[in-house]
Amino acid sequence: MRNIFISTLIILAAGCGTDSSKLKDQQKWSLRMANTVTASCDSLIHYVAGKPKWAYDVAFLGMALDKMGSLDPVYSKYMEDWVNYFIRTDGSVMDYKIEEYNLDRIYPGRNVLTLYRRNPLPQYRIALDNFIEQMKTHPKTNVGGYWHKKIYPWQMWLDGIYMASTYMVQYAKEFNAPEWYDVAAFQVKIIYGKTLDPSTGLLMHAWDESRQQKWCNPETGQSLYPWSRATGWYLMAIIDILDYLPPDHPDRDDLITILQTTCDALLKVRDPESGIWYQVLNQGGREGNYLEGSGSAMFTYVFARGAKLGYLDEKYYDMANVSFDGILKELITVDENGMLTMHNIVGGCGLGGNPYRDGSYEYYINEKRVDNDTKGVAPFILAALELDR
Repeated sequence: MRNIFISTLIILAAGCGTDSSKLKDQQKWSLRMANTVTASCDSLIHYVAGKPKWAYDVAFLGMALDKMGSLDPVYSKYMEDWVNYFIRTDGSVMDYKIEEYNLDRIYPGRNVLTLYRRNPLPQYRIALDNFIEQMKTHPKTNVGGYWHKKIYPWQMWLDGIYMASTYMVQYAKEFNAPEWYDVAAFQVKIIYGKTLDPSTGLLMHAWDESRQQKWCNPETGQSLYPWSRATGWYLMAIIDILDYLPPDHPDRDDLITILQTTCDALLKVRDPESGIWYQVLNQGGREGNYLEGSGSAMFTYVFARGAKLGYLDEKYYDMANVSFDGILKELITVDENGMLTMHNIVGGCGLGGNPYRDGSYEYYINEKRVDNDTKGVAPFILAALELDR
């Protein structure tokens, strides 16, 4: 990291006589945010307060940092050290139990796969196979959709597609197991149909097949509101799945259509002044609603990458730049040392459980907001990289 800083200083000083005190303003936003993370902790193990957990959100940030490894290996080392803290030499994973049947615990396997490609240690392969073993026996709804967690029976949440289906397609490609392409694509399609509000094109946060939960519409089983980050997870999942899904896969066109249709719907609820999105997507300027960081960053990334890969119209790339500007203006502050703080990131939103989360409008707007939460910082880095900013 220091090498990047020093090299940039030399180039700027030699090339245009830029005041070194303003150097931090010349760095790209991706680098500035990554440096903010690494300056705040010596390891991702300690980025989130409390006991280290095999958690999707820290793994997500590790993945984002790893994409900057070509600039400086220290970024990749943050991801590597985090994985190696949990993977034991016998292939077991600390803080992971297959019998919990929790889709969130599958996502970090993507980081293990990245390390396996670089260094195919046997403990990595054992762990990778164990994650796929979970998916073989993971409980399903009657229509074949994975329960989000064992403790949430008969429920599919949009988040779960990013947590598990993205792993399945990477595993399928790495180990020549094409059946997992089919499973992953099916999960994308089934939850789309179950959470879609046909009148707006937006997706509700979750669906309860049993219609037993207090948070669901008793007729449709859908939760009551479209939560921004849930849709963000889902669309990022489609983008990532398409990276691995074979060009001739029969579901590929359907996934692209879902991506296009949902992005079109998002444009209709984007705040026209800032270019970013509200916590509750379809409630605009309703009292208490706010411009939320993680969902906005995820949509910005999806717009940019989707347009670059040809899934979305090229206008979406320009819109992504506008949204990124909105994030900078509305949600980012910079201190005297050039460190960034990203504000208005909701720490988490769920449904049911104990204490019970009822999925009401008041519930979504009152969940705690966390500055520089992993779930906002990571997509900010990804969006900045896609936009070369």
